[in-house]
Amino acid sequence: MEFNLDDYIMHHVLNSREWQLPFLPMIHLPPFLSLHGVMVLICASFLIYLFCFAYKSHEPVPRGLTNLLETFILFIRDEIAIGCLGEEDGKKMTPLFCTFFFFVLGLNLMGLIPIFSTATANINVTAALATITLSFMILGAIYRHGLGGFLKSFIPHGVPVPILFILVPIEFLGLFIKAFALTIRLFANMLAGHIVIFVLLGLIVLLGWIALPVVGLAIFIYLLEILVCFLQAYIFTLLSALFIGQTLHPQH
Repeated sequence: MEFNLDDYIMHHVLNSREWQLPFLPMIHLPPFLSLHGVMVLICASFLIYLFCFAYKSHEPVPRGLTNLLETFILFIRDEIAIGCLGEEDGKKMTPLFCTFFFFVLGLNLMGLIPIFSTATANINVTAALATITLSFMILGAIYRHGLGGFLKSFIPHGVPVPILFILVPIEFLGLFIKAFALTIRLFANMLAGHIVIFVLLGLIVLLGWIALPVVGLAIFIYLLEILVCFLQAYIFTLLSALFIGQTLHPQH
């Protein structure tokens, strides 16, 4: 049978109802659960174990894994949450941003393990995460300023009334554009990196031994993808904090 590079790539990056594990028969998933849904459940379960059991919060001096996790948590609290929302709101919102960071990071890194799949390369997953941010942007602002204050935030001061008919709809649509940007940025970056790796590996199957030198390039891209996993988790968390901070503190 002729090798089809397009089918080979799409098989590895798209969502499906089947899960192929090494040396095991194909696992057919139930209708209500997709492969990326399984990845989400596995990642969530791992994070629950990590922070409820492996994380030793009672240790007077954090060591090992606890110390590593606290380094990330303190960075998110001090540099992202407090930096974007201020001292009071930042500390309150730190659990949300820590959840964003570790959840996105976990899903990203799972995609680099051959037996797993990249759920963040699924636009439905990234859209769901962005919707959470959008909900905090809207509901948080309404809770803080009231419905009237929330609506007034779309009206720039000192702008002639005729111009407001243009600016107000743009400001309102800006909320959804920000959520859309969060969705596409994470989805596109994770999908593109994996496609590049599979294209390079597919060339070996397609062209034979003459394409062996691309293995080194594939390994380099793979190592680069590890950095991208951390970077995209950080960017998603930072942008979420910035967008929520803009709605809670519109005067800034």
